[in-house]
Amino acid sequence: MNTKRFLIAAFWALIPMLGIAQSVSIKVTYVDEKKNTVEAESDFAEQAPLDVTFFAVPQNIDDHTAAYEWHFRKEGETQDMMVRYEQDTQYTFVESGTYKITLKARLTDIEADLDSTSIKITVKDSKLEFPNAFSPNGDGENDTYHAKKDYRSIVEFHAYIYNRWGQKLHEWTDPAGYWDGTYKGKPVKEGVYFLLCKAKGADGYEYNIRKDVNLLRGYNESTSNSGK
Repeated sequence: MNTKRFLIAAFWALIPMLGIAQSVSIKVTYVDEKKNTVEAESDFAEQAPLDVTFFAVPQNIDDHTAAYEWHFRKEGETQDMMVRYEQDTQYTFVESGTYKITLKARLTDIEADLDSTSIKITVKDSKLEFPNAFSPNGDGENDTYHAKKDYRSIVEFHAYIYNRWGQKLHEWTDPAGYWDGTYKGKPVKEGVYFLLCKAKGADGYEYNIRKDVNLLRGYNESTSNSGK
C-alpha cells in the first residue's frame, strides 16, 4: 500500500473513534392521491402516475467533493432500469410494482466511498369503477357523474357520455373529471344515458367500460326516505 492510500485508510479508521459520521441519506417529495405534497425518508406506497423528486442529503462532508449515483431497479429484475449521476433527480413512475432506489456516494477528492442507502417505493395496482346513477338536482348530493372516488393508478383515461340515439353529449380525459348532466350548457332530460370509458392502469390492465347511466333529477334523500 502506498503512503497516500495508507493515510486515507488510517483517516477513515479514525472517524468512528472521533464520533464523526460522514454519510449520505435520501429524502423524497411526492404528491399523494389526495393531492397533498408529502416528504418522506422511508419506504412508502402510492398510486400512479407518481412524480417523485429524490434528494441526496450528505452529512459532515465539509468541503469535500461528492459524486452521486442513483440506481433504479424494479423488484424481481436483475439489472437496473437506469442510473442517474446528479445530486438530486426526478422520476415519474407509471407502472405498478415495487422499486428499490439505491444511492451511492463517493468523496472524489479523497477517494472514499460512503455507505450506500436505499428506499423502496411501491406503485399500487390500478382500480377503476363507475356508479349506475346520479341525481343532478342541486341538493349537493350525487350531483355529478364521475368515477368512484377509490380509483387509483390510472395512467390513461378517456370517458364519453352518449344519449340513446348515439349522440355524444360530453367527454373528459381525467379520472377526476365528471359530467354535470348538461349538454351545451342546458340540463338534459331525466332518463337513461350511456357511458363509454377507455382507460389503462399502471399494471397494464386495459379498461373498456360500457354501462347505462340513470339520470334521476327527482331523487333526493327526503324522497328515498319517504317510502320507508
